[in-house]
Amino acid sequence: MSKDESWTDGEEAVGRRRGGRTFLAVAFVLVVLAGLYAAAALYFADRVPAETRIGGVAVGGQTPAEASRTLESRLSDEAARKVTVTVAGTPVRLTPADAGLSYDYEGSVEGLTGFSLNPSDLWNHVRGGVDRAIEVDVDEDALTKAVDAKTKALDKKPVEGTVALEGTTIKKTASGPGLTVDRARVVDTIAQEWPQQRSFDAPTSAPAPELSQTEIDRFAKDDLAPLVAGPVTVTSTDPTAEGGAKDISFSVPADQLAAAVSISTKDGKLSATVDEKKVGQAAIDAGKASGQFRSAKDATVVRHGSGFEVTPSSTGLALVEEGIGAKVVAAMKKSGDQRTFEVAAKESQPQLTTAQAKKTLPKEQISTFTTYLPSTTGVRADNIRPAARRLNGAYVAPGATFSLNQQLGQRTAAAGYGKAGVIMNGRLTNDYGGGISQLSTTLFNAVFFSGAKIEEFHPHSFYISRYPEGREATISRPNVDNRFTNDTGAGILITAEVNGNEVTVSFHGRKAYDEVKAGKSARKNITPPKKIVDDKKGCVPQSPAPGFSVDITRSFIKDGKTVKSSSFTTRYIPRDSVTCTNP
Repeated sequence: MSKDESWTDGEEAVGRRRGGRTFLAVAFVLVVLAGLYAAAALYFADRVPAETRIGGVAVGGQTPAEASRTLESRLSDEAARKVTVTVAGTPVRLTPADAGLSYDYEGSVEGLTGFSLNPSDLWNHVRGGVDRAIEVDVDEDALTKAVDAKTKALDKKPVEGTVALEGTTIKKTASGPGLTVDRARVVDTIAQEWPQQRSFDAPTSAPAPELSQTEIDRFAKDDLAPLVAGPVTVTSTDPTAEGGAKDISFSVPADQLAAAVSISTKDGKLSATVDEKKVGQAAIDAGKASGQFRSAKDATVVRHGSGFEVTPSSTGLALVEEGIGAKVVAAMKKSGDQRTFEVAAKESQPQLTTAQAKKTLPKEQISTFTTYLPSTTGVRADNIRPAARRLNGAYVAPGATFSLNQQLGQRTAAAGYGKAGVIMNGRLTNDYGGGISQLSTTLFNAVFFSGAKIEEFHPHSFYISRYPEGREATISRPNVDNRFTNDTGAGILITAEVNGNEVTVSFHGRKAYDEVKAGKSARKNITPPKKIVDDKKGCVPQSPAPGFSVDITRSFIKDGKTVKSSSFTTRYIPRDSVTCTNP
């Protein structure tokens, strides 16, 4: 080997040694740098990037737990700030915690930390500058319940207007729309916009009333007002007037017309209906009140000595009633001088003419019955006497039906009656006209033995011993009456009188039967009374008596034979023993 060659080889060896040391140095530096990089990445892995703001709060360089606490400390007041929902100008406020609205502090920090060797992630940690909004949690079920609770009372139903008549005055109440909050949209909007927005206008709808104000005004003006605008004039002619026909004119008052008007609503439309029967009757009554018409008078029969006399009947003048109601309604729809119509008049006939009365005059007494007063003094006896005077002289034409309630009228203090014992709900009490049931019972028995047709009678609820068992009749206005129809073929003149302790009612007519006999079964269904102690004011004491029922038969005898018979059953409740303890 030459010298030059030996040098060259040595030089190359030195170069290799130097190159190895450089590589190791670089590798070492890289390892150190990598370690530092990894250490930096590890350090920043648990730190929020620098200059980071969440919801405007600086949390850079903090651990997630520290950042969450910082956010909660700085934003808790803001998170609790109430949400305002305005409904048609009325504000209501929601507390976020009660409405399912909250800030998610931990969730707001998520994603900002964590180990990464990505240089850009490390650079972001160092450089910082992240800015984000606070994350929120929305519990829509809780939000829905809160919105419902706060706004439900603000819903309003539509106001349904009305139209009514007070006399002839038209009274209107206004219709108005309702209010319905669209709560679903309110919930959706809050869920999307909170917390950036904390005041919300609630969308609403205005449900319309069934009856619009326009329809109310139209109906009142166009349909109703003409009907009650004033009276209706009726014209007629008296064909019976001496010296030729006589003109008749009278008015039906507007308030009577208005009383026959009814108002109804259907499918949002108003309509008025006029009762033709009512306005027709109002026209007939107005005609009678005008003094231009007269009622026909029945013949009357009075007793004169041992015979009977007839007071003659007379004809009357009346409107032809057929179709009058429709004519009134037609006139009501017109205005001014057109509110008039014409109705024919006719001569009216009595129900009992002079000839009929003479032909069916009573000839004899066909029945009589007497009951006895327990006392000739006191309110009870004082009530029976005026009632007997009102009954005395009543005449029942052949075929006519007699009503004792109608004959006596209302029993009041003004009519001369006082308060005495009556039976009400199985107990004795006091009321005006107490005692006249004795007159009713006496009349009932006169009907029974006359052979006339019994139409209606009501026995007392419990038995009173001074009356015949099963054949007695109480009376009370307006529904408890004593009625019969005269089917004897002749008129019946009733006489009634009180002499001493005797109450007597007699029928004078013509006998249709030789005799009418009464029969009675033994008592059945006997029920014992109860004992009652009563401390109430106004209590009336009662002595006890059992309840029972009896069958009554009515036999009609002619020429010694029973030509027909009928029967009915009378039932009595027990008369309880009542002891009164109130002083």
